[in-house]
Amino acid sequence: MATRFEQRLAFLAEPAQHSLLRAIRRGIEKESLRMDGDGLLSRSAHPEAFGSPLCHPSITTDFSEALLEFITPVSESIEETLAELDSIHRFASGSLGDEMLWNASMPCRLPASDDIPVAQYGSSHSATMKTRYRLGLGHRYGRKMQTIAGIHYNFSLPPALWDALFQLQGGEGKADKDFITDSYFALIRNFRRYSWLLIYLFGAAPAVSKCFVNGQSHNLQEWGEHTLYAPYATSLRMGDLGYQSNAQKNLDICYNHLDFYIDTLRNAITTSHADYERIPANEQLSSGLLQIENEFYSPIRPKRVTDSGEIPLGALRRGGVEYIEVRCLDVNPLLPLGIDAQQVRFIDAFLLFCLCQNSDLCDDDANAAITDNLLKVVNEGRKPGLTLTGEAGEQRLLVEWGESLLDDIDALAEQLDRAHGETHYRESCAAQRAKLRNPALTPSARILDEIQQRDGSFFHFALRQSQEHAERFKQSPLQPSEVSRFAGLKVESQAQQAEIESENSGSFEDYLARFYQQYKAL
Repeated sequence: MATRFEQRLAFLAEPAQHSLLRAIRRGIEKESLRMDGDGLLSRSAHPEAFGSPLCHPSITTDFSEALLEFITPVSESIEETLAELDSIHRFASGSLGDEMLWNASMPCRLPASDDIPVAQYGSSHSATMKTRYRLGLGHRYGRKMQTIAGIHYNFSLPPALWDALFQLQGGEGKADKDFITDSYFALIRNFRRYSWLLIYLFGAAPAVSKCFVNGQSHNLQEWGEHTLYAPYATSLRMGDLGYQSNAQKNLDICYNHLDFYIDTLRNAITTSHADYERIPANEQLSSGLLQIENEFYSPIRPKRVTDSGEIPLGALRRGGVEYIEVRCLDVNPLLPLGIDAQQVRFIDAFLLFCLCQNSDLCDDDANAAITDNLLKVVNEGRKPGLTLTGEAGEQRLLVEWGESLLDDIDALAEQLDRAHGETHYRESCAAQRAKLRNPALTPSARILDEIQQRDGSFFHFALRQSQEHAERFKQSPLQPSEVSRFAGLKVESQAQQAEIESENSGSFEDYLARFYQQYKAL
């Protein structure tokens, strides 16, 4: 009998499915710090040219006023997605004056923690909520940790492909939300099992400036006066220096079923944590282990677009999973956009592999192995002879396991190439296989080589790369029509913010209470 993987691969190989594969939808959210000409974090307000960070569809902020987030629309075209991300970069670079974008995950030179400005969104209740949430993050994890930048990759299959997969499994008619949701959760479980491969292949944060660590305990080595690194590290952002939390380490979020996922996250949000009860009430949303869903730091999230005022868990309960958000991607300082088409194509093939592969439910032992494998690859992924814990509990050489996974990922890439009438997907897989066989080709190894051979420190390497990228964007200004488009988005976003502020009613505390009441009603 054919395995689930063989069955789905054969199904996707049918010419009738090619148009559906071409309709895969994706979007990119890319973060970049603003810095001054000396590479110090900007402490200026959100630039006027960017409009309202509360309402602008393409340019907003994350934790800090200085941490910009660029958002592309959902698209079926990789080329269109990256072209729009490029346009946003060119617009931003041309609007920053003496400032520049820091194009790396680990941050530029930082001031004292209290001098890192928290993002501001206006005077509406929703704006106050966003800022207070960030104040809470600063208290819980430190403002410096919140200056780390990353890339989020949003991915979804078209409804017609879900219908076809539903019928393949014996269903009749259109796929219901339970089938789609369960399938996305199967994808997520496999993603968590194999995401170490993405960290190895695309991790681009093997070093950091000492000013970021600021006395925090670590196992890194010194490189000169200003740099800390690990010789075989891939992505320090994804390890103990990055988006990790001691309070969250005992948080057992279950990905076996939507109801379990919702219940475990809801309990974390509605259960007070003793350490957080000491934080001033007006500088966090609540004393819960998590203030809201976004505080749960996970390499991947199930998502659904929310209605106005709706909580994310409420949207998932209402309509099921609509798309997934990959969150473990570093900003690659070797690339002007931090990501390129070759990486996007591999991620597409990887996610399809995760969807097609059999996906057992996870237990405590499996979750422990997933965490251990990820941290091993984060800290020493390029170490010769590194072994990981396989799905049966056995030890497997990273290179051998990676080659085996790439054999199956390449089979999906072949179908994507047939659907698009090209060879780019398999070429991307070949490039990743070369990295497995020669770790010197990985971004993390190339970055350390650049530091050693040319720059002498992580800061000077990332500053040089950022300056070169900024010059590239400025040498390719936008067409007048594009300039007008961004000017229109600025005005529209400011008008939307003003309208939201004019509709304020009641106290913020009442607004917040109504928001949290939704968790009790789940």
